[in-house]
Amino acid sequence: MDVRQLRYFVSIVDYGSLGKAAEKLYVAQPSLSQQMARLEEELGVTLLLRSNHGVTPTAEGDALYRHARLVLRQMEQLKQEVTKGAGAESGTVAVGLPTTMASVLAVPLFERIQDQYPGIRLQFFESMSGYLNELLANGRLDLGILFRESDTPGITALPVLDETLYLLGEPGGGISPRSSTCPLAKLAGVKLVAPGASNGLRLLIERTFASEKVELNIVADIDSLPSLLLIAHSGRACTILPSSAVAQWNGDRLPKMRRIVDPIIRRPASICWPNGAPMNSATVAVRETLIQLIAEQIERDSWQGVTMRERAPM
Repeated sequence: MDVRQLRYFVSIVDYGSLGKAAEKLYVAQPSLSQQMARLEEELGVTLLLRSNHGVTPTAEGDALYRHARLVLRQMEQLKQEVTKGAGAESGTVAVGLPTTMASVLAVPLFERIQDQYPGIRLQFFESMSGYLNELLANGRLDLGILFRESDTPGITALPVLDETLYLLGEPGGGISPRSSTCPLAKLAGVKLVAPGASNGLRLLIERTFASEKVELNIVADIDSLPSLLLIAHSGRACTILPSSAVAQWNGDRLPKMRRIVDPIIRRPASICWPNGAPMNSATVAVRETLIQLIAEQIERDSWQGVTMRERAPM
């Protein structure tokens, strides 16, 4: 086993395809397949499962992937410190952002890193928080924002903010069109669309309605932010989201947004990272930049309904 084989293996898992990995690596696909066959033979296990839908790692492959990423990251850090000095931040940092927050944070983070740390190459992953948790757990992300406030096995969480949730759409029931708030009790039986049952936001909505003894009427499970907003705009149903979800939407297509009160619904968000190895200087720089950007947006009041957590000493 050598570093080249590890780099090949990581690329195949990242791209989910031998062909795409071969193209990215400038290696002939038969040669890449041969290298993987040698690696599997040397380790005595099957690492990759091939199908018409692409290539996925086995359980043994997942384990190798986590260690291989760590080895390659350490090799990159070693090269950086030898050639540029220990204080020079460079290398690739993979960052996962929830769909609702990506429109608020992705571009400012890219611009700030480009200006202050030109040696850092960002990789962005935008998805639902549940999938980001999976990517963090298997080592495919260096940092991610998850909606939680405590550590879990293998993942460290740094709570940074709390988001207030809003009702989008017209619920009827005597709520004034000019009102900027909506009591939770007024949503009893109101048609709602929401993310699927395993989504963290959906679970928070269900728990809140249950604890307040308010009838919850979810008429469709929709794991698409644009679809949720378009349905709310159509008037056929309402949805419940944070303000970050509509940050980049055109006002003409934006449904009426009201803060839910009695009670206010908030959810915590943390910057998270795998805790299996020390964080390198590039990842630390991106984490600190992300915290600064969040604080700046809150201070400018450009991120509605968000409060910053006090930072505990690290």
